[in-house]
Amino acid sequence: MVANRRRAPEFSAGLEWFNVDRPVRLADQAGRVVLLVFGASSSIYCQRVLQDLKVLDRKYHDDLVIISVNTPRYAAERKRSHVLKAIDKHQINHALVHDPEKQLWNMYGVTAWPTQVLVDREGFVLGTMSGDGKLAQLDLVIGNQINKNTCINSLTPAPVTRHRTREVPAALSFPGRIITANERLYVSDSGHNRILVLSLRGDVLRQYGGEVAGFIDGNGSNAAFHNPQGMTLDGDFLYIADERNHAIRRIHIVTGDVDTIAGTGKVGIPLLDRYEVPVDVSLNSPSDVVFKDGKLYIAMSGLHQIWCLSLVANTLKLFSGSGKEGLLDGPASTAAFAQPSGLALLFNRLYSIDAGASAVREVDVETGAVRTIVGEGLFDYGDGDGTGKTARLQFPLDIHADPEHRMLWIADTYNNKIKRIGINSEFVSSVVVDRRLEQPGGLAFHDDTLYIANTNAHEIVCLNPNNGHAEALNVSEQLVEI
Repeated sequence: MVANRRRAPEFSAGLEWFNVDRPVRLADQAGRVVLLVFGASSSIYCQRVLQDLKVLDRKYHDDLVIISVNTPRYAAERKRSHVLKAIDKHQINHALVHDPEKQLWNMYGVTAWPTQVLVDREGFVLGTMSGDGKLAQLDLVIGNQINKNTCINSLTPAPVTRHRTREVPAALSFPGRIITANERLYVSDSGHNRILVLSLRGDVLRQYGGEVAGFIDGNGSNAAFHNPQGMTLDGDFLYIADERNHAIRRIHIVTGDVDTIAGTGKVGIPLLDRYEVPVDVSLNSPSDVVFKDGKLYIAMSGLHQIWCLSLVANTLKLFSGSGKEGLLDGPASTAAFAQPSGLALLFNRLYSIDAGASAVREVDVETGAVRTIVGEGLFDYGDGDGTGKTARLQFPLDIHADPEHRMLWIADTYNNKIKRIGINSEFVSSVVVDRRLEQPGGLAFHDDTLYIANTNAHEIVCLNPNNGHAEALNVSEQLVEI
């Protein structure tokens, strides 16, 4: 943390506040330590910082004021509706101020997501730090500041009254991903921290994991997940990217047993390119998995890489990506990804969705070499049909392979659209949908129906892509035994 003895700039008038009954003024907080966290909900790093803030909030509830400063990176993040959904999805209970024009960002000289700024009890900037994984440092500095004896102790800071409005509970909560097999739908009911098996008409046939987040192996609902995302099925086994547990989990769909096959439950940065005991390796926000020839390919969003887990040899190794965030083609060792979030296999080719670069990448399954199909740079996004650099996406999260139609389907999440790419032409086109989509996060194609995890609407949508008609699947909340 860099010392900088200057008074913290006051919040600009007219900014919109959330989770509090009135705007917060720094001048009224003399006597408390204030932690400002500049971030955007699209950043995997910012999402991890939110978990740290919950720890600090519990420990220093009376002496620390935490304020998230929502600073959009994408156009979609500027909308009030987006902020409300992000608050609910990430269970943000502390004060949040929306800064769409980056007024506070510029006043505080912030240059990166996330950035944390500490303000001491006298209203001076104590220091700043960027990136995630700073919990230990923040805890130490905040504790020292709170324990300091200063004349400011005699003041009574104005209370910050929290008030968070929650959405009405539904059968699903922010469903992230979906796959189909054997007349079944497998749904990552991410907000409820569980995996559901549904019939094609919406009956809940099986549930794995309870609604409480955790990292527990067990049977059925006795197991626990934390924000499960992408899945893949091989025979009697369902493999899951358990994102916030930083682990790969496996469900035996006959017995209902859930176990962990990679990851320790804690975030980490692997120091080696190969490991012989995958369950001893701390992974980093895995978002999706696909299966091919006894191997799981893993989109490791937090590392900007793709890893490979051999289910035969039980080894984990780096498959592609230098680890540098970017949009760079080339050999596996030098190529750069940007928050790869979705994977698909088609005709012996691996396709990756790079959410952070709004890009579609093609990866050679033999060598790991990377080629960009759609995308131009880290900050180049939009909404446009076309090929190559003329096409534009905005923070897409999933990609689905359709061999029958020689097509790739894309959840163009922040554009609230579904798009498709022809394998031969590589032309990107928007799909007509007669129903409002709200940040769709997952896709699966089955019998001429495209199933869409319409994430922010808490529903599964069934789309006929031939005529654009879409209907919500009536998901029963009652478990049906089979």
